[in-house]
Amino acid sequence: MTLTDAGELALRRCQQMLALTTDLEEETATTAEGELRGQLRLTCSVSFAYAQLGAAIADFLARHPQLKIDLDASEGSLNLVERRIDLAIRISADPDPMLIGRPLAQCDSVLVASPAYLAAHGTPQQPADLARHRCLSYANFGKSVWQLSRGDVVERVSVTSPFSANEATTLMRAALAGGGIALQPTYLVNPYLRSGELQAVLPGWDLPVMTIYALYPSRRHLSPAVRALLDFLVQRFEGVAW
Repeated sequence: MTLTDAGELALRRCQQMLALTTDLEEETATTAEGELRGQLRLTCSVSFAYAQLGAAIADFLARHPQLKIDLDASEGSLNLVERRIDLAIRISADPDPMLIGRPLAQCDSVLVASPAYLAAHGTPQQPADLARHRCLSYANFGKSVWQLSRGDVVERVSVTSPFSANEATTLMRAALAGGGIALQPTYLVNPYLRSGELQAVLPGWDLPVMTIYALYPSRRHLSPAVRALLDFLVQRFEGVAW
């Protein structure tokens, strides 16, 4: 008997899920005293790991000293089963329907620039002005067109990007150095806005909102440690104002 291509694919996925389940059962369990132990594997964007998740993990591990966490900070969309990832923190307006997700927080964005850049090049007064500025863009998202809205008015502006990157922290550093105007998540740049190192550009206009999700491959085989971390993150970020 031979399998069709679809059957082969289904078989491989079932084998991957079985292997993942076995690993989770072996690697994350509880002690006789009910304490969580073992190792969890997480993945998250560089910017959210740097700005928010690192401190959250430190607090979580302080409560569960027999647990270990291995974090893969990357921008790519990893295959959670193949990479044996227990939990992925992703920012999206449309998360992978093959994964199970719990929303953690809203992700707001803001346009920012350094005071030195604005002093040298002027401050945009309306969205169309962005077309005349040096804009720092994401390489794989909104690189050439930025969308802003105010009430029922929606403006889409074609921008010039002398520098693009695939993650927010690099673009933030470029903006701090006077490299141009960057579209940034507020969870990352709010400390610099408060200190005055960055200034908000077009603060009366809104940028598209996304959601920060905790994603995992299977609810059925969720280990006690993953459940505990999920509950902790939901509580920590619930209603947070970046």
